[in-house]
Amino acid sequence: MGSPKQKEGKTAFEGGGLVLFETVQDAMRAEKVLTEAGYGLRLVAPPPSLRIGCDLSLEINLVEQPGIERTLKDKGTPYMKVAPLKEGTSAMLQMTQVTDFGKWTMVKAGNMKIAYEKVTGKIVNTSGGGCPDIPFLHVEMVDKTLSEAPKPKDMGYTLCARMLDIAYEKSRELWKEGK
Repeated sequence: MGSPKQKEGKTAFEGGGLVLFETVQDAMRAEKVLTEAGYGLRLVAPPPSLRIGCDLSLEINLVEQPGIERTLKDKGTPYMKVAPLKEGTSAMLQMTQVTDFGKWTMVKAGNMKIAYEKVTGKIVNTSGGGCPDIPFLHVEMVDKTLSEAPKPKDMGYTLCARMLDIAYEKSRELWKEGK
């Protein structure tokens, strides 16, 4: 994912803490609420040693913890706790994996995959997941270029859609670099 959005006057994104959630829906809602509030953050998979609920968490600037907790409370967005990342804590799990198939590239995020033609950026396939919005997203994206296809997170409502969006954004980034 690109660089996090910065609130005017805030320090550069340095991480240092994780907001942990019980459900995927809570994590996705918190990401939206905090991004709209201007906080720098990253959606990440927490290391197993810190996982207490769902498989998603938000990496935040720990110095912004009080404001973040206040914003989540004010917006009625539940979270379990904020955990500081200490030295020796295992690193965040990679959100994406990239496979080169010569003419095509496949990017996987979670159990969702998107494959595109390297030269044209044309999406040739999406796959994975068992969420009900995935067939719709597949139809909306396949045979369009990465610059034309709609963002999965703007159309879907599930973890599968969010993971496909992460794969889509990484694909766009790789395709632009390869041009």
